[in-house]
Amino acid sequence: MPLGNLTSQFFANVYLNELDYFVKHKLRAKYYIKYVDDFVILHENKEQLNNWMAQINEFLSEKLKLELHKDKSKVVPLSRGIDFVGFRNFYYYKLVRKRNIRKMKHKIILFSKKESSYREIMSSFQGWNAYVIWADTLELRRGF
Repeated sequence: MPLGNLTSQFFANVYLNELDYFVKHKLRAKYYIKYVDDFVILHENKEQLNNWMAQINEFLSEKLKLELHKDKSKVVPLSRGIDFVGFRNFYYYKLVRKRNIRKMKHKIILFSKKESSYREIMSSFQGWNAYVIWADTLELRRGF
């Protein structure tokens, strides 16, 4: 089953339902946000977050035979921004990932060099524009 397929997303949510229950009802994490297999837990106490991360790792290992990604699972201050569901999320705003801006600029350059069609650039741009309106991007969109 290909990654990103709707059925794989559905089964990831079904399989990880036990994790959701564990985090919300056993750990009692108030600010738990999950999208398919990515999740964020917000809390003011770094020690509490580290404790929960260890408990979640143990739960995933024992109950679901999974483990947290070693490089992506970390405790960071929200003031540095959290990379989650396509955005850099901060306290009061969110930004588009820089690589997504670079990709769109690259597609525009390819179009200007006649290496892609109007239909291709418009299809990409419309999808990209629908994505970036969910972030604080007014100045960015004016620049395109």
